[in-house]
Amino acid sequence: MAGIDLKSSAFDDHAPIPRRYALEGENEPPPLTWSGVPDDASELVLLCEDPDAPTGTFVHWVAVGIDPHADGTAPGRPPEGGTELVNGFHRRGWGGPHPPPGDEAHRYFFRLYALREPCVLPDAPSAEQVHRAVEPKAVASGTLVGVYRR
Repeated sequence: MAGIDLKSSAFDDHAPIPRRYALEGENEPPPLTWSGVPDDASELVLLCEDPDAPTGTFVHWVAVGIDPHADGTAPGRPPEGGTELVNGFHRRGWGGPHPPPGDEAHRYFFRLYALREPCVLPDAPSAEQVHRAVEPKAVASGTLVGVYRR
């Protein structure tokens, strides 16, 4: 599978996510940029998940139907052409990092998938449902990891 280069101007890979993007900050989605989306992609899907959550992998952001010609997200804006689904906080769109106080830093995996055909997801999917739906249809993917601690 081809690789998508996924980055953020707000934090480097495996570096701390600034507080402004956290739930107790301004809770706005961090800006993302990407390149390397194959020409045959019909849509992009974005997932942000925290596998270190005490209750199991927690979904912070899912957007489907993103324009495959888009090259990123603007600060505080949903992905171009995309539909944001309901996150683990039971809200539509981005839900920033909010690990339990005193926990070691949690990892937040931002994953962008280029799909050869659209996928169907429930309105409030689990991370496992997203992976099951997108991975068989993915022609490329990219991952960016940020960390956050309270």
